[in-house]
Amino acid sequence: MKIRVAALCLLVLSSLISARGQSHENYRTFLTQQVRSPKLPGPQHLRDYVHDGKLELSLHDAIVLTLENNSAIHVEEASVETAKFSLLRTYQPFDPQLQSQYNATYNSTPNFGQIQGAGASNATNQFFQANFTQTLQTGTLVLLGFNNFNSVSKYLSTPLNYDQSFLNLQITQPLLRNRWLFENRAPLIIARKSLQQSRSSFEAQVSLALQTAIGRYWAVVLAHGNLEVVQQSLDAAQASYAHAKRALELGALPPLDIYRSEATVASRRVQVLEAEYTLKQVEDDLRFTIGANQDEYVHALDLDLTEKPEPLGELRTIDAGSALEEALLKRPEVQVAQRALEKDDTSVRLAHNHLLPDLQVSAQYTGSGFAGNGFSGTSIPGGLGTSLNQLFTFGAPGYGATVTLNLPIKNRAAQADLGLALVTRHSDLYTMQQVREQIVLDVNTAVRQLEEAKLTLEASKTALDLAQKTLAADQRKYELGQETQDFFLLNSQTQVADARQSLLQAQIGYQNAAANVDWATGNMLATYQVQIADMMK
Repeated sequence: MKIRVAALCLLVLSSLISARGQSHENYRTFLTQQVRSPKLPGPQHLRDYVHDGKLELSLHDAIVLTLENNSAIHVEEASVETAKFSLLRTYQPFDPQLQSQYNATYNSTPNFGQIQGAGASNATNQFFQANFTQTLQTGTLVLLGFNNFNSVSKYLSTPLNYDQSFLNLQITQPLLRNRWLFENRAPLIIARKSLQQSRSSFEAQVSLALQTAIGRYWAVVLAHGNLEVVQQSLDAAQASYAHAKRALELGALPPLDIYRSEATVASRRVQVLEAEYTLKQVEDDLRFTIGANQDEYVHALDLDLTEKPEPLGELRTIDAGSALEEALLKRPEVQVAQRALEKDDTSVRLAHNHLLPDLQVSAQYTGSGFAGNGFSGTSIPGGLGTSLNQLFTFGAPGYGATVTLNLPIKNRAAQADLGLALVTRHSDLYTMQQVREQIVLDVNTAVRQLEEAKLTLEASKTALDLAQKTLAADQRKYELGQETQDFFLLNSQTQVADARQSLLQAQIGYQNAAANVDWATGNMLATYQVQIADMMK
């Protein structure tokens, strides 16, 4: 009775340990609807931003569309899904197995000789076998087997009919190699670290994708602003040319001086054409980033970006030391390198264990039951039920124990595995150092670029103000006739256009520098309220 209770407890413990860790790490929780579907979803929410025949976008809108529709982001997301199912695969050694077999035969042979007499001898035999095996996460191997044999026969006019059942329970526990929880769960630990690593890598890729989207958004704003500047410059040059042409008609301007105005108009018309095609190119880049080319209707629409290049509020001030501390805590690249080192430590520890001898101890219990009449003349009334009742009341028990020692003289494979694990850890230590060095460089560069952008912005404002004052003075002189040639006027117009372009570039440069600081310090996702977990539902 004690053995039956122990066996039942063992099976319950087997189920509990097997289920541990699998409650949330299973096929149903890992498989998402997007992965299950054989088709890709259409572009998300693009048409929600269509107003008055244009695709109207703020910077936040562009980021949202990038997260929803950018194909590169979804390709990177697949690496996380792959890591999930790689983790699920590592549970395979602990999956229970149930094997069963049923066999039925009938044989009939004619009698011969005077002793056997006339007629035939026949036998109907049925055999059923079922084996349950499972390796627990402690390394314990549980084998539970059940056999039943039924024979109905007639031999020398003597009918035989009996059932015989056997039960076998064997438990094997490693004592050195693969001896306990860590050694058997190490592949699970490594797989979980790989999943965490893939999520951090995905976060880094999303952060880079957002940086690209922000840069392309401001590139469109810059190109559109440049087009406006060169168009205004062309309009001013055309006005000056019209004035010079009228002066030529009145004889107030020498004939050769008109060519300067004509050349200026032609040159600025070329600038307008270049600016128009530059705008088209950067708009296509932004459409590609937000997935607008996935919808033919939306792809054909003009873009209307609502963000202004001028920075709002006070300009940001960043302390390099604080920014570096924040980056080392928040940058996902650090988490990727840290998870790699944790995997390496697990692999090294597991490789050390595999150098140990293989010592196992096994305990075995057997039981049997019999009912019917057999060749020996033994007769126990009953059939299968009686046989099973004898079996599970443990009336005829058998016990055994085995100790097995496998002591390899040399174990070069395990030594090689340990060496490779140590080499990998050594390499990943340098990788971590390299990541930290790169982060230091990224933060210092981002802070320096932000400071430069702030100074450039102020200087560009001053330069534009002076250029506009110079243009106003030259315009006034030209109108009053103090200057008969338009050289100084055209030159002042060019300086104003250049100053406006410089200011626009300085404003966009500041916007990009601020975004680069967010990326370098690991705050890109938090700044735009992006949750990786929400993206992967």
